[in-house]
Amino acid sequence: MDLLKMDKNMFLSIVNMKLRDSFSDIEDLCSYFSIEVNEFYEKLKEFNLIYDRDVNQIKNL
Repeated sequence: MDLLKMDKNMFLSIVNMKLRDSFSDIEDLCSYFSIEVNEFYEKLKEFNLIYDRDVNQIKNL
């Protein structure tokens, strides 16, 4: 599964599900999917999304 090639809605849905069910933070998620953390944050920026560390969730800006 290549998260970085997904459209915004699929990306948001899958990442939030994985964060909720399987990973405690973005670093763990990125490690699992073999994604560089900075690449992940670039994708968030491209999609106008932010990571809310307090609730471990991706949200729209």
